[in-house]
Amino acid sequence: MESLTTEGVEVTVRSNYEEEFSKPSEASFIFSYSISIKNDNDFSVKLLSRKWFVFDSKGEHYEVEGNGVIGQQPSLSQNESYNYDSGASLTSPIGRMRGYYIMENLLTREKFKVYIPEFDLIAPFVLN
Repeated sequence: MESLTTEGVEVTVRSNYEEEFSKPSEASFIFSYSISIKNDNDFSVKLLSRKWFVFDSKGEHYEVEGNGVIGQQPSLSQNESYNYDSGASLTSPIGRMRGYYIMENLLTREKFKVYIPEFDLIAPFVLN
């Protein structure tokens, strides 16, 4: 589990290898991850968009960006959390992800970046 606080917003990530959906013989390795976003500010914030940087051990990488997360643009009051699950596909059993959210201070309408901590994507069989 990785955690990082930026601008009063804490992001915690937990990842998992999804063996039942992966096909190593076809260089398809599927990972899920769970994200928790907690607003520690004394004002409400809204998640507007996200950008991900996904890397694998073969040196391949891709980026994913778009509005909100899983079709949502959640607003968080003080001390409120939002949790969601998503996934990534790699061509190798080892990878890494990092990224950021664009958030909006709902009091001032100011936009700011909240960084997602870098985290590893590792299929357990490579650790044996």
